[in-house]
This record gives sequence, structure tokens and C-alpha cells, in this order.
Amino acid sequence: MTTLLDGYREHIVAAHKQPLFLLLVGFITSFVFIRFSVRMIRAQVRWWPGNVTPGGLHIHHMVFGLGFLLVGGIGVFATYGGHPWIDLFGLLFGIGCGLVLDEFALILHLDDVYWSEQGRKSVDAVIFGILFTGLLLVGYVPLGAEPTGETRWGLVTVISVNALAMVVTLIKGKMWTGLLGIMVPGLSWVGAIRLARPSSPWARWRYAKRPRRRARALRRERRLHRRADIARTWLFDLIAGAPDKVSANHPAAHRVAERMAARASAHLDAHAARALARRSARLADRRSAAGAGEHPSGGHRIPGANGNGAGAGNGAAYGGAGGYGAPGDPAGPQSRSQQRKRAVRAGRGRTYAVRPTGQPLRPGRHRWLRPRTRRMSR
Repeated sequence: MTTLLDGYREHIVAAHKQPLFLLLVGFITSFVFIRFSVRMIRAQVRWWPGNVTPGGLHIHHMVFGLGFLLVGGIGVFATYGGHPWIDLFGLLFGIGCGLVLDEFALILHLDDVYWSEQGRKSVDAVIFGILFTGLLLVGYVPLGAEPTGETRWGLVTVISVNALAMVVTLIKGKMWTGLLGIMVPGLSWVGAIRLARPSSPWARWRYAKRPRRRARALRRERRLHRRADIARTWLFDLIAGAPDKVSANHPAAHRVAERMAARASAHLDAHAARALARRSARLADRRSAAGAGEHPSGGHRIPGANGNGAGAGNGAAYGGAGGYGAPGDPAGPQSRSQQRKRAVRAGRGRTYAVRPTGQPLRPGRHRWLRPRTRRMSR
């Protein structure tokens, strides 16, 4: 314990890094606490306080984080960075960083994607912030060297080349390699030399006309990066909790719900149409039973529709060669009623229509019946 205290005084207090150290402590503490809190709320633990919802309005912890950031930032300027205020405001600023960056994905997407796959960007932002702050504690400046008169131009050249390599690495889709290469000089150079990831902008620009190189990038992605992604996913699930398969507030969920509602509505409309067709068929049966051989609208009798005549045709009820009530129909209204019911069960309703004046009759169709239409398939 004494060794730790001596090391703290020597490397933190004596080096004037205590505000930065307290900022890192507040950063990590607030992130761990808020992740524990949201996981308890998600598990619906009774004894945990739960969300802050005054008047039914859900207040995200990002709002409290912005308050801590304002108090810490303004307080440092108001007290001119004097002790011990700078230590206190550094701690408050770190707490605000943890609360705000924990909902970084919500700010980026402007949507509540906290427990979705997009919400993993918040964990990326928090881990990068913690690593960056920790590296600042290790070294005073990037590359761990202070510019002097003798090494100034050489250091500027190395930093410039390192920055260029970092940009190339980020364009190649290697985010962590490029960001950590800011502080570790050789890391970004290795990322800039190696092949780009297949989904990166560099691959779209440079590998479109180079199929062999693109194939190599795909093989490397399957062999190396997917294993790293599996390990990264396991680590993030351990730290922040596994995301939902499809978030309730995700746009994809809304689209799926709309498609399901449209299908249900179409099913109900089809059901109602079939019910109306059945009622129409029953009404037509009653009419045909009440006045066998009469016009459906109650007009004059159709010759040869008494069911006993011997005429031409094969006895078809609808659209046949004999037409409606054609001579030679052996079954009469009962056969037509059975055919009508079978047609309604199959979803093929029949409707009556008035023929426009002056339109010639088509052979093989009755003038009072609309021709049979095919059933539309979706």
C-alpha cells in the first residue's frame, strides 16, 4: 500500500496529473454505474429505483451528463484552474463524459437504439475515451516526447507521417488501429500498409478493378477479422449487456409491424368479401327457389328454363353453351345453387351487371351475367 501511495505521489501528484487522473476515475466510475443501473432496470429488479420519469417524461442519463460537463467546464474557467477546485471539476467533468458517451449512439442516430446493434457504438466511444485518457496519463504528449530545439523538426516530421498513416488506416476500415496509432506511432503504419477491409471506402475505390486483391481481402476478413469481431462482441456483451435482436423502437421493427398489419388488414378484407359473397349466394338461391325459371331481377321467364326441357347444351349453369336456364339443364336451380356455393367457397364470387345499351352479346355468355374473372394471386 505504501508503494502505491509513493508511486501515486511521484507519477501523478508531482507530475501535475491529478486532475486528469480524477477525470479518468470519474469517467470509468460513471460508466460502470450507469451500465449496472440500466441492466438492473432491463431485468425489472423491484428494489432498484428505475428510470427517472417526472410527469411521464423519460429523462435519459445523457441529460444529467450534460449538466456535469457544463458545471465542470465552466467551473475550471471560473476558478482559473486553481487548487483544489480543478481536481473537483475534473472529477465532475469525467462523470459527465461517462454519462454522455454511454448514449453516444442515441446522439448519432437521433433514435433510441440503446439496446440494439447500433447501440454498440456507445461502447466503442467509451472505450476509446478511456484508452485515450489513460494514454495521456502515461505520456505527456503523443509519441511520449517533448519538443525541444534539437528534436523539434524531426518530431514534427514523425508526427506528420504518423497522422497521414492514421488517416489511411481509418479509410481502410481499421478504426481501432488508426485511433490507437495516434499515441503509438508504429501501429498506424502497419495498418496503412496491410490490406483494407472489404467494406471500407478504400476497398470500394481501389479494389473494384482488382478482383484478386479483393478476394485476398475477403479471405483475410473471414480468417482473422471475424474471429476478432466474435471476441469483441463477447467482451462488449460482458461489459454492457447483450443487445436485443430487434429493438422495439428500431425502424426495421416499425417496417415489420407495418407489413404484418397490412397482411392482417388484407386478410380481414378478403374474409369480409367472402362473407358478402356467401350472403349474396344465399339470397340468389332463395330467389331461384321462389321463382324457378324467372329472371334474377324478377322479370319474365326465360324459355326452356323449367329444368324439364330437352335442349342443346350440357347443363352448364354459368357461362356454358346453354347459358342461364338453358334448355336441357337436367338439374335446374338446385344444380346451379350447388355450383354457386362451390364457386363461393373457392373465392370466386359472381355479380350481376347490366349490359350497356348497344353492346353486342358475346357467344357462349348470358347477357345478364358478368364473365368469370381469374383470382388474383399475390
